[in-house]
Amino acid sequence: MLQSLMSDDHPLTLALLFERAATQFPDNELVSRFPDGSIHRYTYADFARRTRKLANALATLGIEPGDRVATLCWNEHRHLELYFAVPLSGAVVHTLNARLHRDELTYIVNDAADSALFVHSSLLDAFEEIRDRVSVEHVIVIPDDGPTPEGYRDYEELIADEPEQFEPPPLDERQASGMCHTSGTTGRPKGVLYSHRSTTLLALMSCMTDTVGMHERDCMLPVVPMYHANAWGFPYAATYAGAKQVFPGRDLSAESLLGLFADEGVTLTGGVPTVFLDVLRALDERPGEWDLSAMRSLVIGGSAAPPSQIAGFDRHGLHVTHAWGMTEMNPLGSIANLKRAHDGLDEADTLEVRARQGHAQPLIEFRHVAEDGVVQPWDGVALGELQVRGPTIARAYYGVDRADDFVGDGWFRTGDIVTIDEHGSILIADRARDVVKSGGEWISSVALENALMAHPGVVEAAVFAAEDERWGERPLAAVVHAPGSSVEAEELREFIAPQFLRWWLPAEFIPVDSVPKTSTGKFDKVALRERYGRRLIEGGE
Repeated sequence: MLQSLMSDDHPLTLALLFERAATQFPDNELVSRFPDGSIHRYTYADFARRTRKLANALATLGIEPGDRVATLCWNEHRHLELYFAVPLSGAVVHTLNARLHRDELTYIVNDAADSALFVHSSLLDAFEEIRDRVSVEHVIVIPDDGPTPEGYRDYEELIADEPEQFEPPPLDERQASGMCHTSGTTGRPKGVLYSHRSTTLLALMSCMTDTVGMHERDCMLPVVPMYHANAWGFPYAATYAGAKQVFPGRDLSAESLLGLFADEGVTLTGGVPTVFLDVLRALDERPGEWDLSAMRSLVIGGSAAPPSQIAGFDRHGLHVTHAWGMTEMNPLGSIANLKRAHDGLDEADTLEVRARQGHAQPLIEFRHVAEDGVVQPWDGVALGELQVRGPTIARAYYGVDRADDFVGDGWFRTGDIVTIDEHGSILIADRARDVVKSGGEWISSVALENALMAHPGVVEAAVFAAEDERWGERPLAAVVHAPGSSVEAEELREFIAPQFLRWWLPAEFIPVDSVPKTSTGKFDKVALRERYGRRLIEGGE
C-alpha cells in the first residue's frame, strides 16, 4: 500500500481549539451575566491566561489524567474555563445537571467516581444536600452570588498564584475529554464519554455552512445549559471560530434572554422549544420592544419544535433552524436546513420541511429499521427506529458491559421512531417509549401535539398513552390554555380532526396549569402516565 506523506497522525485534541482562539482572536469578547444582573466582560486572551492558570491549579490538587472533574455550574465564563482546562490537563470534565433530583445527582457523582467538584455558590445548597452521600475529595466554589463560605476552597483564590504558562501533557485524540450522563428516563442515568477527537470534529462540523455555520463574526448565546450534552457543543465550536460568546447565567426568563439578545447583538442562539415558547409569547405581547435585527438563527432542538412555533418566529422576522441529537451522539445529529431540491416550494410546504428534524450532519449515517429488523426505504412513509453511526457517536456506555442500544457495526439505536424522505430528511414520529400503540397500530404523539399547539387557545399540549381495556392504549392530551382562553375539548377535537384518522384523536383533553418538564426542559410523559395513565379504566377528573 502506498502511504501518504501527510501529517495525518497529528492528534485532533481540544488544544487545537484552545490555542486557535488564544492566538487568532485574542481581543474577541466573552460576556457573562451574574445572578444579581451585573455583566462580566473579558477577552479570549484573558480566558486563555486564566484557563492555563486553572490547568496548573488542577495539578496542585493532584488531579491526574483520566480523573473525572465534575462541574455543578450555570452557563458562565468560568464554566468555559473548566471546559478546556480539565481536558487539557488530561482529565475528564463531567457536567452535572443542576435540576436533577438529589438521589439521581448522587448516583451520577458516585457512578463517575468524581475526584473534584466545582460548584457555583448559588448552587451550593444543592451540593450540601448530597455532600454526605458522595466521596468527592476536592470541592471548589465559584463565587457568583456572594463570597465563598467558610470551609470551602474559593475558585479565584485557587488560580490566583498559579503560573500563566501551561504545557499540556501528551494527549491522545481518543482519550476521554468529557463525560455526560443521559437523563435516565428509562432507568438509571448512563455515562457517555466524549473523546478529544469526537468533540473536535463536532466543533469543526458546527462551523460548516450547511450546519450551524458558526463563524468569527457571530455572537453566540447558548440557552441550552452547559450541563446538558455540553450545550450541544456550541461553546467548543464558538471558541474554535473565535465568535463572541454570551453566557446568560441562571436566569432564562424570556425578558432576560431578549434583553441580552438585543444588548449584545446576539446572532445565534440555541435551546429547547419550551424556553422559546416563552420567548415567542413575550414577542407577541410586546412587539417591537427588543431590537433583534442581528439575530440570524434560533437553533431549536431537544424535542420537536411545533410548526406553529417556527411560523410564529417568522412573523417577527426571526429564523428557526430545527435540529436533533442525543447525548450519545456528542450530541448533534441532524439539522433542517433547506436544500436545493426544496427550491420552489410554497410557504406551507417549506414550513413542513423546516419542521422536520432534517438531514444528517457531516460524517453521520442514518437508517431506520422496522420491528422485524428490516431496514426501511427512504420514501417518507415507512416507519422504523432510527439508527445512527459515525465518529462522534458512542460505542458503549461508561461502566456498562453490554447494552442493547448498540447493535454492532457501529450502529446505535436511538429509540426514535421516524420516517426518512427521499432527500434524507428525518421526521420523528415519536420516542419508542412515548408512541401510543392502539389496537396494534402506532399513533404519533408528536404529530398530535404539533396540531394542538397550532390552536391560538393552546400554549402547550403533551400527548401520552393511557391504558385502555379494548385497544390496549389510547392517547390523552394534557393541555395548557392560553391566558384568557377557555377552549373546550370538542373545539380542540374539531380543530385537529381534519388532519388525522378518527381513531388517532385523543380520547380526552385534560386541562392542566402546566405540563410537567424533565430536568432538560422536555415534556415529562412518565409523570403524565403515572398521574393519568389509568384514567380511562378507573375514571377520574
